[in-house]
Amino acid sequence: MSHSKHNESHHTKDGIIDFTAGFLGGVALVYVGQPLDTVKVKMQTFPTLYGNMVHCFKHTFLTDGIARGLYAGTVPALVANVGENSVLFLGYGFCQKFMQKVTGADDIKSLSALDNASAGFLAAFFSSLVLCPTELIKCKLQAMYEVEKREAALNRVFKRVGPFSLTAQILRNEGVFGLFRGLTPTIMREMPGYFFFFGGYEGARELLTKPGQSKEDIGVAKTMVAGSCGGVVFWTTTYPFDVIKSRVQVDSKLSGGLIATLLHIARNEGVSALYSGLTPTLVRTIPATAVLFLTYEYTRKCLHYIF
Repeated sequence: MSHSKHNESHHTKDGIIDFTAGFLGGVALVYVGQPLDTVKVKMQTFPTLYGNMVHCFKHTFLTDGIARGLYAGTVPALVANVGENSVLFLGYGFCQKFMQKVTGADDIKSLSALDNASAGFLAAFFSSLVLCPTELIKCKLQAMYEVEKREAALNRVFKRVGPFSLTAQILRNEGVFGLFRGLTPTIMREMPGYFFFFGGYEGARELLTKPGQSKEDIGVAKTMVAGSCGGVVFWTTTYPFDVIKSRVQVDSKLSGGLIATLLHIARNEGVSALYSGLTPTLVRTIPATAVLFLTYEYTRKCLHYIF
């Protein structure tokens, strides 16, 4: 086998492994984090309805239960996170190879936290295109109870629908572009967010590595701590863009641009509204991203060992 063909097959194998590890990591993240993600979306889109995270969680549980309430939007959330993380980690692997060439590093393992952060920044563009339509459906389903109440107060008929009916409805009324509502704030959140996400994760792994030890050998607990650090840094740096994205996706009457919507919220509801739902987001992201990175790293190890 020629050197170029060997490299090609090696890259393909790495790509499949990264894709599979991201896929399984996305599944784990959804099941751990979905209830608090629902609370986050409700608090973002209807900040005056709920005093705090506990009130919103309790009200959702008592009103709609577990499946229709706390786990509302799980199907599109699974599709969103599995799709996003598969493409994100696949892209991250390829972008790491790109950063290796740019920096002249010996291999991927010797890339700095800043190099890995830059690889995450580039990979997030591709994952945003996968994430936006499925997250739109997820947010609409999560906020359906509140939208139903609002429409009833205005004497308008509103019928609850499932993920597939909702997708068909958007395609019928708005076409394919309707599924990409909120794409700009999604990209604005994802690209800088994943710069900090992967930078925070790799930086924390470096700090948790003992002298003479490899980052890959820090163990389960430290991998989870590093994953949590990545998640916390991601959300604290990008949260206002996520609020705007949720508002734009849930309320189809909002037609302003990113900056106009941000200024509208800050002017009419105060700057604190741009951080509404941050507490459940941070509480959720600690176990969710810990499990995501743990699943990703150990799936990669197993698959590299098998193949």
